[in-house]
Amino acid sequence: MNKFFLFLLSWLGFFGITAQAQTAATDYAALVNPLMGTASSYELSAGNTYPAICRPWGMNFWTPQTGKNGNGWQYTYTAHRLRGFKQTHQPSPWINDYGQFSLMPLVGRGVFDEEGRASWFSHLSEKATPYSYEVYLADHDVRAELVPTERACLMRFTFPQTDSAWVAIDAFDGGSAVAIDTLHRRISGYTTKNSGGVADGFCCWFVVEFDTPFSVVRTVLDGQQADTLEARGNHAGVMIGFRTTKGQRVTARVASSFIGIMQARQNLRAELADKSLETLGEEGRKAWNDVLGRIEVDMDDIDQARTFYSCLYRCLLFPRKLYECDADGNILHRSPYDGKLHTGYLYTDTGFWDTFRSLFPLLNLVYPDVNREMQEGFLNAYRESGFFPEWCSPGHRDCMVGNNSASVLTDAYLKGVRVADSTTLFEGLLHATRAVHPTVGSTGRKGYDWYNKLGYIPCDVGINESAARTLEYAYNDWCLWQLAKEMGRADTAELHRRALNYRNLFDPSHRLMRGKRKDGTWQTPFEPLKWGEVFTEGNAWHYTWSVFHDIDGLIRLMGGKENFCQMLDSVFSVPPRFDASYYGGVIHEIREMQVAGMGNYAHGNQPIQHMIYLYDWAGQPWKAQQHVHDAMRKLYRATPDGYPGDEDNGQTSAWYVFSALGFYPVCPGTDQYAIGSPLFRRAAIHFANGRTTTLTAPDVSADNVYIHRLTMDGKPYTRNYLRHETLQRGIRLHFDMAPQPDTQRGTTPTDAPYSMSRDE
Repeated sequence: MNKFFLFLLSWLGFFGITAQAQTAATDYAALVNPLMGTASSYELSAGNTYPAICRPWGMNFWTPQTGKNGNGWQYTYTAHRLRGFKQTHQPSPWINDYGQFSLMPLVGRGVFDEEGRASWFSHLSEKATPYSYEVYLADHDVRAELVPTERACLMRFTFPQTDSAWVAIDAFDGGSAVAIDTLHRRISGYTTKNSGGVADGFCCWFVVEFDTPFSVVRTVLDGQQADTLEARGNHAGVMIGFRTTKGQRVTARVASSFIGIMQARQNLRAELADKSLETLGEEGRKAWNDVLGRIEVDMDDIDQARTFYSCLYRCLLFPRKLYECDADGNILHRSPYDGKLHTGYLYTDTGFWDTFRSLFPLLNLVYPDVNREMQEGFLNAYRESGFFPEWCSPGHRDCMVGNNSASVLTDAYLKGVRVADSTTLFEGLLHATRAVHPTVGSTGRKGYDWYNKLGYIPCDVGINESAARTLEYAYNDWCLWQLAKEMGRADTAELHRRALNYRNLFDPSHRLMRGKRKDGTWQTPFEPLKWGEVFTEGNAWHYTWSVFHDIDGLIRLMGGKENFCQMLDSVFSVPPRFDASYYGGVIHEIREMQVAGMGNYAHGNQPIQHMIYLYDWAGQPWKAQQHVHDAMRKLYRATPDGYPGDEDNGQTSAWYVFSALGFYPVCPGTDQYAIGSPLFRRAAIHFANGRTTTLTAPDVSADNVYIHRLTMDGKPYTRNYLRHETLQRGIRLHFDMAPQPDTQRGTTPTDAPYSMSRDE
């Protein structure tokens, strides 16, 4: 039997029989650490995450709460006490929360105050999975367990023997109400506490049903308990008392709705019914394994596998569903934009400035069925508000820059994830190029009049972060140009011209982008390491690379490939010096760059995350391979301090997921992914069309990070990119890895990925 035949048998064994067995047997959810990134603070982010216990893209998440009510850091790993178990919709501590209330079991005096009811806990007695959470509350001798569904949650509290067992239901301040129905052991209420982005009257209704008779009932209003059955005001709540025997379990069935109290009850009936905690837990585990298992990686290094699936879990949380189903199966949503009840999908809690880069491309590649719903939801947001969202939570929020809805919707459309009404889609995107939301400056295009007139936003007209806006608008215009061509529209010349506006801010004397005044002169003085001002959470060294659609054009501006690569190299070689004067202090993104040990490369924030891959355009792909491995191995781990900065709704995780597979979407809106260097010896991507692409790199290691040879379906492949359609066809990619760079492979001009000025 010859060696080739033996190799073929082993290959088929892994990707034929073994892969099927792994899909059926592997508990991917067990590899996820929901606590990854929770050892964070205002000053230094290791993810700024919280354990989101939920179903994939579920309308409601549940989390143990260590922070005070209203604190964006609602769970931090270094805290010692829990205040409750909270329904949350928070996408980021900087954006904060809405639709929030909590339950907390306790023993002894019926204390409602969040400080008084809090209990010490230990991570040794804490168990968190994507679909379940349990912990021992030491001060109360209570074990608490919870398992959510998309819009509901089952909680089980195991009490000691006592006449004074309690469950506190906290509807939070900012306007709330509760009502007690002792006959049906039911609590109903609503909470209106939010952080913005809502229409008048927008609130979250909730219902809680217990399986155990009440011994005492009290309402709470602004800290005062009363023997009444209803309370309404600034801060309402309920104290429910029980008499329990040792080990007695009290179950609470919880559901909520943004439509109304009757819909909350419908959600409870539809999603919980009479199912047990164990049954719901198994359903949750299956739901997570179904989506996590669409990508398989080998388990040879279990820590790498845990990091991979913990990151993939974070990619499958946001944007979340904000729609519900009535008793007849109709899909409905209460709009945070106009406050009205509408039919159809709605998704929210995402910031496109972060997530256009790789989170949405991942959804297009692996989860197009879900992303199609998201795209329809974004179209509904436009219909209900006059603008596509840029940052939504739940409605428009004034945060970050750019008009990157153009990227998110274009990339989906061009990759076959298409809404039914493409005419309204294009009209809505085009509208945003000449308008800005009347009250939310980050929605639409702030400074569009200057940009459309001069080809850039001046730095001296009272619009902050002007260079960042200009660079992103130019890329956004390129996206719209691609979409217009695909739709066969004639009005493309202006979009094509504006896509080249990045040239207007390039200073050849520094080989960097910089601010420009309205009279055409450069902003002075120029400090390349100054964060903010004309840039967004970065400096000139970070933002110069934001020409996603025309890297060849940027190379020419810099004077050729050699100069370009020298500038790329300098990002890593320049010490992590900075000028934070614009902010009046060191913001956490600066500190994360400073402590990472990678020079001025600031992977903890989004603007520069794609930059590593740009060596693929300049004939030195081996440097991309080295730096990608460096970033994956140094900056990520499945631990509470496991991210290099804010995780940001799936973006920083999606960078890792793509990079670990060996490729990355530098320019959403093209059909190409730049090749990096795979992390795993074996991986498989199972697509929605039923086909599978396999990737093997049997010799990859911490030393063997360089691609010596790449074959596609057994044939040599020298390109530095992969095509979307090719991957989805189901192919075999085999990487021969080596400890030394191959300085000949992938170096010809035809090996480089797409660039507008070369390929159009």
